[in-house]
Amino acid sequence: MKKIEHIGIAVRDLDAAEERWASLLGHGPYKREEVASEGVITSFFDAGGVKIELLASLEAGGVIDRFVERRGEGIHHIAFASEDLQAEIRRLQSEGFRLINTEPRPGADNKMVVFVHPASTGGVLIEFCQERDR
Repeated sequence: MKKIEHIGIAVRDLDAAEERWASLLGHGPYKREEVASEGVITSFFDAGGVKIELLASLEAGGVIDRFVERRGEGIHHIAFASEDLQAEIRRLQSEGFRLINTEPRPGADNKMVVFVHPASTGGVLIEFCQERDR
């Protein structure tokens, strides 16, 4: 693990959330991206070297919609950058962490991602991510 890569925040209305965060940070997002495999649309802000990723569901009833209905808008996950995702997976499994996916899958912002189940992290969804080969 290298550093916190981004903090994911679940939102109901991406346009309204972008306005709120742009006002808060003093600048707009640098990117919007649809991640169909995850059923989300994301918006990224640079917050001094750590990214803020706003996440909204692509369709009603999607994973982010369900999260927001249960818990309200707010922090969805914390993502850590990794230089070797396969080694990270082995390390996490050897330490007894429960992974949601054991094979890296494409995520937003040109990353491959693996998620650690909140049941094994004290209630926090954790993402490990690595740059995809360009």
